[in-house]
Amino acid sequence: MTLSDILQHFAYNKWANDRTLESIGTLTAEQVTRNLGSSFPSIRDTAAHIASAEWIWLRRWKGESPSAHPTWVKHSSMEAIVTKFGEIEAERATWLSTLADADMDRMLSFRLLNGHEDKQRLSAQLLHLVNHSTYHRGQVAGMTRQVGGTPVSTDLIAYRRTLTP
Repeated sequence: MTLSDILQHFAYNKWANDRTLESIGTLTAEQVTRNLGSSFPSIRDTAAHIASAEWIWLRRWKGESPSAHPTWVKHSSMEAIVTKFGEIEAERATWLSTLADADMDRMLSFRLLNGHEDKQRLSAQLLHLVNHSTYHRGQVAGMTRQVGGTPVSTDLIAYRRTLTP
């Protein structure tokens, strides 16, 4: 896995997150906060989980190991969560710009939220984050249908089609 491959996946992740957040923005507050009984109760809670996970992984890559989700996960409005996505994306883009191909095979240790130690190649961790966000964006799409909205496509192939003339 090269740094170029990783950067392409993170460009896709940003595109897909932006589209998902834009789609959520077309829903009413009631639709966004309705308890749907999914992995996370509501669309807002699922979006907050995506942002939280992206924040936690960035903290790990920068040498920290958070022991809990950030407090803003439970108490932020959808608008505040959208702002957090932007902040996380900007900080991550700056951090990614410091990497080289050789970093992709580097083993990186970190502590899980439950306190257990883990160690994985940096490239595996980076791909995990993109995959994790993709999984939960799929949940948001399903939840959006449940509340009567129309989800947007965030498939990787749809992103790739935006890159070709």
